[in-house]
Amino acid sequence: MNFTAIQIAKLINGKVEGDSTVSVNSLSKIEEGKENSITFLANSKYEHFLYTTNSSIIVVNDDLKVQKKISATLIRVKDPYQTFANLLEIFNKKKNNKFGLSPKSEIHESALIGSNVYVGSNTTLEKDVKIGNGTSISPNCFVGEGVTIGENTIIHPNVTILHDSKIGSNCVIHSGTTIGSDGFGFAPNSENHFHKVPQIGNVVIEDHVEVGSNTSIDRATLGSTIIRKGVKLDNLIQIAHNVEIGSNSVIAAQTGIAGSTKIGKNCMIGGQVGIVGHITIADDVKIAAQSGIGSSILEKGAVVQGSPAIPIGDYKRAFIIFKQLPKVAQKLRQIEKLISKFK
Repeated sequence: MNFTAIQIAKLINGKVEGDSTVSVNSLSKIEEGKENSITFLANSKYEHFLYTTNSSIIVVNDDLKVQKKISATLIRVKDPYQTFANLLEIFNKKKNNKFGLSPKSEIHESALIGSNVYVGSNTTLEKDVKIGNGTSISPNCFVGEGVTIGENTIIHPNVTILHDSKIGSNCVIHSGTTIGSDGFGFAPNSENHFHKVPQIGNVVIEDHVEVGSNTSIDRATLGSTIIRKGVKLDNLIQIAHNVEIGSNSVIAAQTGIAGSTKIGKNCMIGGQVGIVGHITIADDVKIAAQSGIGSSILEKGAVVQGSPAIPIGDYKRAFIIFKQLPKVAQKLRQIEKLISKFK
């Protein structure tokens, strides 16, 4: 789909400088710009590409001072980076703007499907499923009995959503994710064999949540595993049964959260973090990558690192000492040799 400079300027509240009729049909990085593509300049480090790129339109800052002649059309805005992010979203929606139910899908007669919904081939919607307006469910997905999905949510291929899960509006679930699998609940008996505890709860994902590929969110034993509004989960994350993640928290790849842990809102958790079960993490907490969290963090806004995690300032001071240990050990050996000579 083609967009002219003037059309784009109206979308992003920008001011055109140059040919307002020039059109583009793709987006590109400024250093790899091609004809009929649009790019942006937000970092002065890349300003020299402004004069060499082949892109037809460049989104730039309002106060940028051009030093040389430019062949491309400029669109001036207050924040080029955020503006281009918005453009990416617009282009992506246009690209994935599909409607209709594939004849190769399997949809139970009791399913309630809103308007402008897309269901791809080889996707199954079981009994009593409810799909909101404008939602897109890609091929090869499974949506179990009693699942509810809100409006304008995107489900990418090969996603499994098991029975009674609730997913809000404007969410994105990436490929390979499983929502509502059994929690890891087993009780040892007198013979030290493990008996499976039935997991009869569900998963609740609120609005504006994004879940990365191959992430697993377990259903609750009782009640709900809850992902609050605006949470962003990276790829390859494990969320165990009865976990609750507060609104607008972000969690990087390969993090594992054990059962019944409560994480506050606006938290930032790095990659490969391990969090034990049945603890509480306060609002606004930051946890550095590869940290191990073995107890509750009750201080709002705390920043921790290490395994077991400690306040990040203490960790950095301790790490400086740790790096000096080989030299300290060498000096100790030298002292031992001197002492042995005196003896």
